Amino acid sequence: MRLGTVNTASGRSPGGPVLDAAGLEKAVAGLDVDVLAVQEVDAGQPRSHGVDQAAALAAGLGAADWRGAATVAGTPDPFRSWSPAGPLLRGPHTPADGPLYGIALLSRLPVLEWSVLDLGAGRARLPVQGPDPRTGRVRWWWFPDEPRAAVAARLGSLTVVATHLSFAPPTAVRQLLRLRRWIAGMPGPVVLAGDLNLPGALPGRLLRATPLVREPSFPASGPRVQLDHLLAVGNGLRGRDAEASTLPVGDHRALTVTVTPA
Repeated sequence: MRLGTVNTASGRSPGGPVLDAAGLEKAVAGLDVDVLAVQEVDAGQPRSHGVDQAAALAAGLGAADWRGAATVAGTPDPFRSWSPAGPLLRGPHTPADGPLYGIALLSRLPVLEWSVLDLGAGRARLPVQGPDPRTGRVRWWWFPDEPRAAVAARLGSLTVVATHLSFAPPTAVRQLLRLRRWIAGMPGPVVLAGDLNLPGALPGRLLRATPLVREPSFPASGPRVQLDHLLAVGNGLRGRDAEASTLPVGDHRALTVTVTPA
């Protein structure tokens, strides 16, 4: 089984413009994975042409089943014009009552069971640059941390968990430890996939997991640090043919690996 993870940055291309539905499908069409975890996914957002990005990415990947976990209702911005969304878990037959924002897990393989975990939000704020709506001048804003979640898909003897953790390291560590407790109750080996916002070997040590890919992933144009991870929790799995690749979407490199029984 080949697994992958990528942060699509709400569909932004490396050149800046946001891709439409056809562009998103094309961006992942060559990514030959059975299961893909995706972070920073929009649905019904004006900034991304109102596209249901999880559905478009699933179509490009040829994924028969998927779930999106919206953690934000509204458009994330420094003015706090959004509110927590639950998280709201929806799939191919549930239209987006947008605008929404969150993560998704796409699968070409039959999924026996879906589940979701609310990881909450931290109190930290991230400095970002953007235009002042009153003057149009670019200035610094303090962007609040949004709620986070994890989605799990049970695929026979293997479970894949997708997540996107806080940009504040102390909060990300707390969320990862909560994930560790959640994963402990899952059957069979588990692979955690996503943008964990924690560097290098740290997530593997905290999760007591084996890294399946050891490659820098951010920024995509010249990666210096590994923030994206595929981690095997428990015995029974090994990885081969690990790869970090640049896609026509997102600001992180996509990580992929083939997992086989140990």
